[in-house]
Amino acid sequence: MSHAVARLRAERLARSVKPFVARGSRAERCPDCRVIATHCLCAWKPQVQADSGVCLLMHDTEPLKPTNTGWLIADLIEDTAAFGWLRTSVDERLLALLDDPQWQPYIVFPGEFVAQERVVTQVQREPGKRPLFILLDATWTEARKMFRKSPYLDRFPVLSLEAEQMSRYRLRRSKRDDHFCTAEVAAMCLDLAGDNQASQALDAYLDLFSLHYLSGKRRLPLDEQDEVHQRLHTFL
Repeated sequence: MSHAVARLRAERLARSVKPFVARGSRAERCPDCRVIATHCLCAWKPQVQADSGVCLLMHDTEPLKPTNTGWLIADLIEDTAAFGWLRTSVDERLLALLDDPQWQPYIVFPGEFVAQERVVTQVQREPGKRPLFILLDATWTEARKMFRKSPYLDRFPVLSLEAEQMSRYRLRRSKRDDHFCTAEVAAMCLDLAGDNQASQALDAYLDLFSLHYLSGKRRLPLDEQDEVHQRLHTFL
């Protein structure tokens, strides 16, 4: 595995002074999909194209968590970048990406917490540019801190999503039903940008990841002919 989140995870592990212990850490996991080996997801990785890019700003331990869904985005969207977030410094590679003229960056964050002159609810594509969605991959409390303490993002419009559906993510639930996991947010952004097939594929991939992850945890068998598997089969 060589995508951006996998590389960030390797960098984070190299800096660790003690092992990161997540729930279920004793179980043997596939190194490529992080699911318990008996319920490996690798054969179900979608193959789709997207014009948009995704930039993940990940809080300290997010790349290490087997439930992290930024990994799914990087599996599917070729132009995914991932950077660890620090309050005291900024990765020069991140700044270079944000200044790259091919990209039209949007910071994705709830508009209720932002000055209204910065808030947009649609993706208005500029000629010759591709949307780049900056996602804060963290808990809600951490994400609010990251947003406030990242002044290099202040020049970009804030894309506020107005989704009506409840979050279907069952692995790590927010206390608020209008808080979505990172992959759900990315799928909605892709849809707004016109990358509809990639949006649908990521949505289906998240459902299958949740099913495999929870079934492995509970030692339940999988039925590869069920609706969840068949929905993703369209994108293989």
